[in-house]
Amino acid sequence: MNLFYFFINTNIYISLAAVFLTIETQIQLGMKPQFHPYLFIVFFATILEYNLHRLITILTNPLALEGDKHRWVKNHKTAFYFLVLVSMIGFICAALLAKKTVLLFLAPIGLITLLYSLPLFKSRGNYLRLREIPFLKIFLIAFVWSTTTILLPLIESGNPYNKAHILFMLIERFLFIFAITVPFDIRDIIHDKQVGLKTFPVIIGEKRSILFANIALFLFSLLCIFHYQNITFPFLTTAFLLSAIVAIFFLNSKKVQKLPYYHYGILDGTMLLQGLLVLTFRYIFPFT
Repeated sequence: MNLFYFFINTNIYISLAAVFLTIETQIQLGMKPQFHPYLFIVFFATILEYNLHRLITILTNPLALEGDKHRWVKNHKTAFYFLVLVSMIGFICAALLAKKTVLLFLAPIGLITLLYSLPLFKSRGNYLRLREIPFLKIFLIAFVWSTTTILLPLIESGNPYNKAHILFMLIERFLFIFAITVPFDIRDIIHDKQVGLKTFPVIIGEKRSILFANIALFLFSLLCIFHYQNITFPFLTTAFLLSAIVAIFFLNSKKVQKLPYYHYGILDGTMLLQGLLVLTFRYIFPFT
């Protein structure tokens, strides 16, 4: 259990989820699942961004270390700084092995990600981060995760793909990420109200926000059924529907919501689960 908590607190866990979503994309595109430099880019970029976000938070607001959210950093400062350094080195090394087209694609995504954490926009005398712009936070997270984990394999392959197929993939993943991100905003509702940050839960309330999350997962399921019923790997429908059912259960179960690491362990784990389901089903039901 301590090892599990270590993976969560270091953000290795969510970085692995990003990797498996990218492998999921390989399968959706008809590729053979394989390790590739861009998987290491995804892994190290994710772990770097999440820890860089924490680093900026504690540097600009040292009192944040007293909260539960940053307790691990407070108790393991040396390990935390070492992790930031290693993830930065790992990202640079992986980037050097990638194609220029991949790096050109990553540049604007990377800029958006940095602006999510860095306070660079000035408004009413205060510097704001992208995440503090009303309603933008949750859409920004879903957009960055969707585009990164889908378009990287696409661009790296250099192969032409059906544009409708790619569009459906982007919308599906956006809806799924959006749905599982809603509870994070609900968790932060008190803090967001105090600082004047307008998120979905702050404006429309907790119940309506959960309703939107459920609608997003319902739409995700419908799109998957429509999208994958007539293609050569229909097992994807089963994998995606199972991941949606699990996510809906976690979103609405009061007992699950009270469990430790509900957000960082269980909800983030739905992304990892989806990738593992697609990978497993790919080998159980190979392409026809």
